[in-house]
Amino acid sequence: MKFPKSHTLKEISQIIQSQYVGEDDFVVTGMNEIHVVESGDIVFVDHPKYYDKALTSKASIILINKKVECPKGKALLISDDPFRDFNKLTNHFRPFQYSNSAIAESSKIGEGTIVQPNAFIGNNVIIGKNCVIHSNVAIYDNCIIGNNVTIHAGSVLGGDAFYYKNRPEGFDKLKSGGRVVIADNVDIGALCTIDKGVTGDTTIGEGSKLDNQVHVGHDTVIGKKCLIASQTGIAGCVIIEDEVTLWGQVGTNSGITIGKKAVIMGQTGVTKSVEGGKSYFGTPIEESREKLKQLAYVKKIPELIKKMEK
Repeated sequence: MKFPKSHTLKEISQIIQSQYVGEDDFVVTGMNEIHVVESGDIVFVDHPKYYDKALTSKASIILINKKVECPKGKALLISDDPFRDFNKLTNHFRPFQYSNSAIAESSKIGEGTIVQPNAFIGNNVIIGKNCVIHSNVAIYDNCIIGNNVTIHAGSVLGGDAFYYKNRPEGFDKLKSGGRVVIADNVDIGALCTIDKGVTGDTTIGEGSKLDNQVHVGHDTVIGKKCLIASQTGIAGCVIIEDEVTLWGQVGTNSGITIGKKAVIMGQTGVTKSVEGGKSYFGTPIEESREKLKQLAYVKKIPELIKKMEK
């Protein structure tokens, strides 16, 4: 998430009331999670296991809960609770805005687009030309929809990321300030849920088609011309490359990559990254031919036991 304008390190420290290491006028341009962080961004880290990863990332400012040596060319924000202070920054730069109408005045809707009754279009939403938004669709703030997109009834675009920190008093939610970005010629079925990124974008590429009741987690990137069948659940931070097919009731782990033109058979659990151009099946996931052979062998076990007993 890029800020509307650049800020100084001192200004940012005053928002969260933290100490800092670096020049007062060190330039800060945005904030992001580690997997999408860029130069000028703030990234937060609150566990020693990930200190090195954060300090050597592309981030220019590290929001951290320990005084460490500051890498050259970077700055530190020292906080007793980086998770809490990252939320403070999200609330400051992208606070929740309520709407007074079903279609927010700040939204932009392209020529030829049809919005059916009872749909909700949030603040700063951009919808392209010749789209059809069916009844009871909810498109939350800051979403971007391309041209020739169809979204069927009851789908929700831009819900919060499912991202929590387990504290003694209960689960503490990481605030979501990202977006959903849908490219041209995408079809989204009924009752789909597509969560926005925590600070970045959840993206669906040109020409992809989602069946009914598909869930797409935060910060996931779906490529071009993908087919995703009903009741599939895609976790956060997944990369699905172009022309991938996911059949019904597929589920994925977070942070994995599914390669170009891969086919994932129904009810498969995608527990790890897989190469493109192959067909996969089962949990844990394997190439479908190998998995089907194994199932055939299992069926022969009773016969083998009978032969051994004779």
